[in-house]
Amino acid sequence: MSQQPILLTDTQLQSYVQNGYIILKSSRPAELHQQILDKMEAVFEKEGNPGNNMVPRIPEIQEIFTDPVIHGALTSINGPNYYAHPHRHPHLNRPGSSGQNLHKDSWGKLRHHTRWTMTFYYPQDTPVEIGPTGVTPGSHYLNTGPGEVDEVPLHGAAGTVVIVHYDLWHRATPNQSDHKRYMLKFLFTRMEEPQPSSWDQTTSPGSRKTWDTDDPLYSAMWRWHTAKDPQSPRKTNGDGISIQDLHHQDEAQAIRAAYQLSEMGQSAIPDLLSAVRDPDGIARQNATYGLAAMGEAAVDPVVELIAHEDPAVRISGIETLGDLGLDATDALDQLIKTAGDNNPAIRRASTDALGLVGQCSTTAASALAENLKDDDVWVKRNTSLALARLGELAEPVTPSLITALKDENRYVRANSLEALRRIGTSASETAMFNFLLTSRWCPLTTRDSTF
Repeated sequence: MSQQPILLTDTQLQSYVQNGYIILKSSRPAELHQQILDKMEAVFEKEGNPGNNMVPRIPEIQEIFTDPVIHGALTSINGPNYYAHPHRHPHLNRPGSSGQNLHKDSWGKLRHHTRWTMTFYYPQDTPVEIGPTGVTPGSHYLNTGPGEVDEVPLHGAAGTVVIVHYDLWHRATPNQSDHKRYMLKFLFTRMEEPQPSSWDQTTSPGSRKTWDTDDPLYSAMWRWHTAKDPQSPRKTNGDGISIQDLHHQDEAQAIRAAYQLSEMGQSAIPDLLSAVRDPDGIARQNATYGLAAMGEAAVDPVVELIAHEDPAVRISGIETLGDLGLDATDALDQLIKTAGDNNPAIRRASTDALGLVGQCSTTAASALAENLKDDDVWVKRNTSLALARLGELAEPVTPSLITALKDENRYVRANSLEALRRIGTSASETAMFNFLLTSRWCPLTTRDSTF
């Protein structure tokens, strides 16, 4: 079998954009999945949950993610050079469990609609009765809950891998069997802004339309993935929509109203800006979606928000600039300034945005280096990831990243290590290997075999 990544088709990627998940079957042999399952059961029995260390403890797991089917799908969704985040976790659903409550994983804030995914890998056959993860299709666009939409159990044979949007509402369903159900969760993030060549676009045009492309939300998401100009010709269907619709009690309708307003072009910007200044946080969030969908035309008006007296409004403006990505390059100086704000929440948003907006600039790295020493752990986490996104452009701050390898937070260390890898100089690679040699994990050492 070819080791070239097997990329998703237009139809598959569109289905992911609409539903928030795609179910795949690893091409690795059944023996590998059984081996992983046997080792996972032994680790749980003798040592407990290995958490982030499940790959060094069971190295065979990595073969799942070098599988051309899985790697190709992750490339299609997250772009080339995506990052396997250091957070990963095995989930055990015990026989007779009642399952979990519906939830979405969260970094502690409302998020925008792109850039983060998770994978759920089943090393054993997982029929419905054994309690697979259940998801609510399309709920990754909702912040307050999925409502009455039917749940879909993500069941499948051993080797099933489901890629889900990070914000998709999900839960472990009840395990009605007498078998343990293991699911291994991994987190991935996009490191580069979208390019239309990251997936297979050879699908015949007649089979591409998997949704009503007049839907403003899906249209905006598809334009983002295909790196098309948001202001390119398209149907304008904002007629009859007003700012009040951003307050609609049906969140799905409120969010679509924001995207409908965005399709009206610059004439909708004053209303969207007014909604961002609204005390209603939900309407504010919805308005930022509309502004981010407008591309470069929204940059200058959004920059004005980051001088607002209300920190919540300032943060919304900063996050919107981050969501605009490279379209907001002209706002880089303002984001560098807010990265040094006295408010840690503003610094968190600013450092995250700098990693998205500053990917083609040499000016962001030095400002970010100062935030690697911040007292707020989330500022440091966002900073280290932002520097990893800058890649070679972070080379001038190599000494700061080397110092960050000693940080007390595991994710600051891991992101800084990834940044050094992506810088790719002799100095950064030497520091990287020295760190790995002193922190390496022995997968054969256990409580019963210490040497």
